[in-house]
Parts: sequence; structure tokens; C-alpha cells
Amino acid sequence: MSRDNHRSNGPENDSPENAPACRTEFLMTSRRTFLKGAALLAPATLLTGGSLLAVPSSARAQPAAPKEPDTGSGPYLLPPLAYPFNALEPHIDGQTMQIHHDRHHTAYVKNLNEAVAKAPRLKGATPDALIRDLGTVPEAIRTAVRNNAGGHLNHTMFWAIMSPKGGGEPTGAIREAITGTFGSFAAFQTAFNDAGVKRFGSGWVWLVQTKAGKLEILTTPNQDSPLLAEYASYPILGNDVWEHAYYLKYQNRRPDYLKAWWNVVDWKAVNQRFAAAKAV
Repeated sequence: MSRDNHRSNGPENDSPENAPACRTEFLMTSRRTFLKGAALLAPATLLTGGSLLAVPSSARAQPAAPKEPDTGSGPYLLPPLAYPFNALEPHIDGQTMQIHHDRHHTAYVKNLNEAVAKAPRLKGATPDALIRDLGTVPEAIRTAVRNNAGGHLNHTMFWAIMSPKGGGEPTGAIREAITGTFGSFAAFQTAFNDAGVKRFGSGWVWLVQTKAGKLEILTTPNQDSPLLAEYASYPILGNDVWEHAYYLKYQNRRPDYLKAWWNVVDWKAVNQRFAAAKAV
């Protein structure tokens, strides 16, 4: 069979002259099919918000719930904040508070649990006792306990002495004690802030009561607690001058952070700590 005969015996729609008609019929058929499908979907469309691509809310991906901070297995727990992360704004921003509490403080608690697990005889010891009697802690974990029990104690106090309703001048017994020691609250603030600015690197600035019952301004490096034997003092209030406490908002402006922090100090909580210091 010749090529010409083979080509002439093929379907008529294959011929070039019939191609436009074929395409027109195909498009009309496709349009009719689409319109029928759309008519069938219309009721569902109305029920799901007017979109052919709408998905029932139960089938949509839901945002993941925030993960609980992981403090590991052990007796020491992360204390919850008594206020939302953003409650101290504009003085301390919410993102800083969340990272500071949920990551940094969590790490201290988890590391403390892991360290103490290596020394069963420390079971039941409070963080305060571990710090006060650090010399009795096994040498292999002593540094870890110093850093992490200190970090846990320091931050637990830090959250408790701040409040969205804080600020202003001190009240009650602590006001009288500050005025009697430093001359005025303004003079105390200036000396406290100056000590915080001069604390090289990371650490804390404190108002403490010494064993002699006197008020003093003290700074400590890293996560050292004033309860350590080398300081032998009770922390009444303290401000964290590690960069993670302020860098997102204040960058390298530590003096600005120290000044703003007074707007969130809860003097009622500070008075409670002052009363506890006198009872020690």
C-alpha cells in the first residue's frame, strides 16, 4: 500500500482542513463539562465560604501549640510567670521575656536536674541549701551546681520582684531602710545603676542584707548568688545585666535598660523579701 493511500484512508479529523472544526468542538465540549461540574459544586461552595478550593475548617492545618519548656526529669521545676510575657512593655519587651524565661531559665533548671542526678546523696536538697553549702557538693558537679542552682535562684527572684503594676518609689520598711542607708531613694538608684553599668561582662547587681544586718549594693559575676559563702548576703532585689536580659530592645545601651527597669519593680514583693532577710 502506497503512502498516499494510507494517508487518505485515515480518519477525516486527521486532515489539516478539518483541524479547526475539531478544536472548536473539543473546546465546546470541555466548556459544557466544566459548567456542569461547577453547577454541582455550587452548593458546597456556598457552605464553605464561596471558594471552589475551600476546605472544611476541621480539615485545615491548625497552628501547633507552643511547646512546654523541657526541664528534664528531676525535682527542680521552672516557675511560671505571674503575668504575660508582654506585660512589662514598653520597658522590657515580650520577646525578650519569653526567651529569657522559656529558654535561659529553663536551661538552668534542666542542667541543675542533670547535675544533681549524678549525686544521689543530694536528693531533696533545695537550691538555697546547695548554694549555701556548696563546699559539701561533690567536686565533679560543684561548678555545674554553682552556675545552675545560682541561675535558678536568681531568675526565680527576678520574675517575682517585677510586675506590670510596679514602679514608682519604694514603700514601707524597705523605703525607710534605703533612705537610712543611702540618704535617699534617688541616691540609691544612682549608686545601684552605676554598679550595674560597671559590672564587667555578664552578671548581676544587687541590694543585699549582710550578716551584720546592713544594706549594701553588690555585684556578682555570671550566675553567682549572694547566698554563696564568699558573699554571705541575702538578696533583697537584683537586676540581671547579662545581655540576654536586654539586648533585643536596648542593644549595648545597658545604662538605658537599668534606668527603665525601675518602672517594673514590685515594691510589695521587695518588702516581702526584706522581711525574709531580717528573719534569716
